[in-house]
Amino acid sequence: MLIRIAHHLEEGFIALLLALMTLITFSQVVARYVFGTGFGWALELTTYLFAWLVLFGVSYGIKVGAHIGIDVVVRQFPHALRRAVGLIAVLCCCAYCIILLVGAFVYVYKLYAIGIEAQDLPIPRWIPFIMLPLGLALALLRLLQVAWYTLLGKQEGLRLADEAREAIEAVEGIEVIEAVETFETLHPTAAPAAHKEKAP
Repeated sequence: MLIRIAHHLEEGFIALLLALMTLITFSQVVARYVFGTGFGWALELTTYLFAWLVLFGVSYGIKVGAHIGIDVVVRQFPHALRRAVGLIAVLCCCAYCIILLVGAFVYVYKLYAIGIEAQDLPIPRWIPFIMLPLGLALALLRLLQVAWYTLLGKQEGLRLADEAREAIEAVEGIEVIEAVETFETLHPTAAPAAHKEKAP
């Protein structure tokens, strides 16, 4: 139950960020070209929201398997070797994420210590930049989760998006729908009978 709530919160937060970006940008365009004015802080706020969306989306992409990768060679390996290669890849990603995480903490702490303010927004700059360590920490947690599942044998490393397969399935689905619609158009009396035969 808690996992399901967390998943919905993640999706809702990403949708909220995207909605805010769209609303602010639309309002800025209307204000500039209709009323001849605008908000000086709109561009900076939209930039920060986009950065939050990207950094938060990294961990979400790991969870749902939306990241793109090249696994043509790895797919030819036996299951055990695929798991080993997948685990090594995940551990490399963890190491890279830890390096970035340490650098992000140092950078945000320096912004906090110096007290630099944002360019247009009346807030300290470290507040919007706090998403750097937060986003990387979330990504690291997801990667550790993938590594654990790989060790348990529940998956073979990172789940990657297969755009070729999805495109083929989409085209095949469209072709089936078009074939059914063409059949129903050419044989309008046969379509209801076919539906009745399929009904239990």
